[in-house]
Amino acid sequence: MKKLTLHSLFALKEKKEPITVLTAYDATFAKLVSESGVEVILVGDSLGMVIQGHDSTVPVTNEEMCYHMRCVAKGNQSAFLIADMPYMAYATEEQALSNAAALMQAGANMVKLEGGEWLLPTIKKITDRGIPVCAHLGLTPQSVDSLGGFKVQGRDEASAKQILSDAIALQDAGATLLVLECVPQELAKEISEALTIPTIGIGAGKDTDGQVLVLQDMLGLNSNFKPKFVRNFMADESAATVEDAIIQYVKAVKEKSFPAAEHCFD
Repeated sequence: MKKLTLHSLFALKEKKEPITVLTAYDATFAKLVSESGVEVILVGDSLGMVIQGHDSTVPVTNEEMCYHMRCVAKGNQSAFLIADMPYMAYATEEQALSNAAALMQAGANMVKLEGGEWLLPTIKKITDRGIPVCAHLGLTPQSVDSLGGFKVQGRDEASAKQILSDAIALQDAGATLLVLECVPQELAKEISEALTIPTIGIGAGKDTDGQVLVLQDMLGLNSNFKPKFVRNFMADESAATVEDAIIQYVKAVKEKSFPAAEHCFD
């Protein structure tokens, strides 16, 4: 199978075909997810919650991210691979460059950082040295304590303007992909139309250039916590296998039947 590249994702945006993204943390699921038609695998620091059992992503280390990235790279068949840079792995520009390089050497095609304007020099430093960057705005799980919990961001005019301003600045600094998490769908639409880089939404409505979910969430494996933006593709589609559920996810995203109104925030 032909390996997808960053150019492939820009081509999908250009022809307005939604980009499909799922998380994976090991070789077995990476192989299954990539063979089922998912274009991007995110090795997310969400593994701290769904794999390690923590109540946030904060305890995850860069060494652990590199380990899971190597596992996923072994199983991946064709997907573009993004690795989260975990909490405090990019507190300084020097840390960011060193930790990003380690993730790329582990098999990543791109690294993802959470944050706005304060990240601009860091993103420029990383991208100037040939490491592609995905930015992440809205609800940023590594900052959940300072945000006051897992809450929708950008609902008031001032914060919405700030997120839009940050998005443009991050693109100008060199970010070539942007995740928007838990923001009103109209704000996500405005940002997606303002940018030339692809946007990937999670709880951000149907007008972003792609969608991402945590694999365990869309398989209905996290019964104790189901965010509004999650759809259980095992149950909703009466899927006989995990592969069937993933294929149905890809189909729903491509057809724009997911996310539906009940998965979005106003």
